[in-house]
Amino acid sequence: MSAPAAAAVSVPERLPVILRANPVATGLCLLAADILAVLIARRAGAGLWSLVNTSVKTDNEFDLWMSLGLFLLVYASFGLYSAAGLGAVEELRRIVTGAALVSLVLTAAAFLTKADGVYSRGVLLCSGALVATLAPLQRAAVRRAFAAKSWWGVPVLILGAGKTARVLIEDLRARPAMGMKPVGCLDDDPGKLGECAGVTVFGPLSLAPELARSLGVRHAIVAMPGVPGPRLVALLERWGASFSNVIVIPNLFGMATLWVSIREMGGALGLEVRQNLLIPFNRWLKRAIDLALAVVLGIIATPILAVAALWIKIASRGPALYYQVRVGEAGRPIRVWKLRTMRSDAENLLSGHLRQFPEAREEWQRYFKLKKDPRILPGIGHLLRRTSLDELPQLWNVLRGEMSLVGPRPFPEYHLQQFQPEFRNLRAKVTPGLTGLWQVSARSNGDLKTQEALDAYYIRNWSPWLDLHILARTVHAVIFSDGAY
Repeated sequence: MSAPAAAAVSVPERLPVILRANPVATGLCLLAADILAVLIARRAGAGLWSLVNTSVKTDNEFDLWMSLGLFLLVYASFGLYSAAGLGAVEELRRIVTGAALVSLVLTAAAFLTKADGVYSRGVLLCSGALVATLAPLQRAAVRRAFAAKSWWGVPVLILGAGKTARVLIEDLRARPAMGMKPVGCLDDDPGKLGECAGVTVFGPLSLAPELARSLGVRHAIVAMPGVPGPRLVALLERWGASFSNVIVIPNLFGMATLWVSIREMGGALGLEVRQNLLIPFNRWLKRAIDLALAVVLGIIATPILAVAALWIKIASRGPALYYQVRVGEAGRPIRVWKLRTMRSDAENLLSGHLRQFPEAREEWQRYFKLKKDPRILPGIGHLLRRTSLDELPQLWNVLRGEMSLVGPRPFPEYHLQQFQPEFRNLRAKVTPGLTGLWQVSARSNGDLKTQEALDAYYIRNWSPWLDLHILARTVHAVIFSDGAY
């Protein structure tokens, strides 16, 4: 039943202050980031390839404008200039795929036309690889600078004002880089008039056409998973036509997934959800990536490990390296190696500290970490833990196949016992990781519920793109020490 017309909030009276989101300006920012990435990549690609082929001139444009136009055309066709709704992992996949496509087209054209010099195939391939690397970084920098601005993204109307709508609004507000700015809610329940998570509830769903027209809103999210299917279809047919883009939150809220496939099931809509990291081919591919990257990272990390080990020996008696027994794949115990960041009498110090300070004992029981940990070595201990460089020796575990570069972190048995049996069984089916989605999303601030949700999400949604995204965010977290202690 619709609310009485008099009960509805007048649209002109309650225009949301935040309704300044500008999709055109947002798209232009992303376009500028890509143009800069292509220009830098072309110049750097020529410079790098000239070290291999001295006949290549670094000041040659290599038909730059045609190449730039092709990159932008392909990226536009891939939907990369949409102002909202594209996740970071999917964006990375499209950027890399687009760069590979453009590079192959240009290289094939140079080969078929027998062009040389200005059409150096080596430069084209090198530049394409640099675009695939620089474009995500440039876009991340743009979002870091502008995502919190009121003009970033697109205005979105939420159809529904219940619990799901509240959770959705809070999530979109916590992730401004998504570019979806809730500007109002509609719900047929008169009791929900007022506000929903700080967003105005204007009135019944029948106001959708008026709001879409008067506020210039073209995006809507239907957040009413409890509505029966036939009624939901009727609502979409009646009010959904007011918007060019409509997203429906199904009655599966909380089961977030990246790679859901739509399946036609005899006229019915089917959603295929896979446990991606349990598929044998995916595990073999992940292992190949681990071996290749672990060798390279191990070579780079060797001098860092040597300096850190020497510093530890100077700061405290005892070995620089130590291992902890953790639970690995299939419940097998593994020795996880680390640089020592604690004093030699760490266990006694912890026991005494927890007995003396009840608030510390409560913090330990919730997170199994302490912000003010009396066990940490001064100087080097805090540095290694803030940057997570104490985990570098685990590259050896990766080479041995006991761990992966990315995956759920290996926990001790007492930590795992805090989780539900179903989640422990799921976790035991995959190889633990040196870094993971929990580490880059919540770091030390994530409690057990957060750990379980993020690890389950990773296992179900694994892809090489998700791993690359997590590795890139790990580098950022290490540099800026986000949430670590």
